[in-house]
Amino acid sequence: MQTTLRFFVLLLALLALAACGVAPESEPDTCDGPDFLFADDFSGEFDCGWALYDRGGGAAAIDNAAMQLAVGQPGQLWWTNPGRDFDDVVITTEARQVDGPNDNAYGVICRYQNEENFYAFMVSGDGYYAIGKYQSGVETVTYLTPDAQFQPSDAINVGVASNELRVSCVGNQLSMEVNGIPLLSVTDPTFVTGDIGLAAATLQQGTAIVEFDNVRVTTP
Repeated sequence: MQTTLRFFVLLLALLALAACGVAPESEPDTCDGPDFLFADDFSGEFDCGWALYDRGGGAAAIDNAAMQLAVGQPGQLWWTNPGRDFDDVVITTEARQVDGPNDNAYGVICRYQNEENFYAFMVSGDGYYAIGKYQSGVETVTYLTPDAQFQPSDAINVGVASNELRVSCVGNQLSMEVNGIPLLSVTDPTFVTGDIGLAAATLQQGTAIVEFDNVRVTTP
């Protein structure tokens, strides 16, 4: 992760995908519940509005009862959103690296305004994590982690493995847990509302395939 960090920073901002797809305008009530704001187990029972696509370099599809992101172009971040709008949220999901190089990044988006403005909470297959801020007018992603770069953590299961992600976006406080271990809590006031999302990237040649399951959005 450290050896390709600069490459990652530059390309994620410059190539960050205007063509990720557009979620349907309708918001099905079946994905809402009395105890949560939004939830999807990708069983196929409900259509929760996620953007699905298959384009050069990346694809998003519901397969194997999970949301599967496949990314084949190094340095590009691909994502999918359900087309919702939230303010303060706690997002949990099970993320599984299925195939591809470990020099990658995958995780959760919150407060998504558009393709240029959002927060991304990412882990990597080689054991690193970061909170990134994408903001229009800024040429590179801004990392809110110490030293403004990805940080290592033994809490992250590496390689072909699963990681339980828990992300909190509450007021100007952004927090990240992996497998029940708190990794980082920072403050940033830039975005206060927006959509959620799931995202993945690869930094090496080869297709990175990541599956997300049991996405759940609750109030703090």
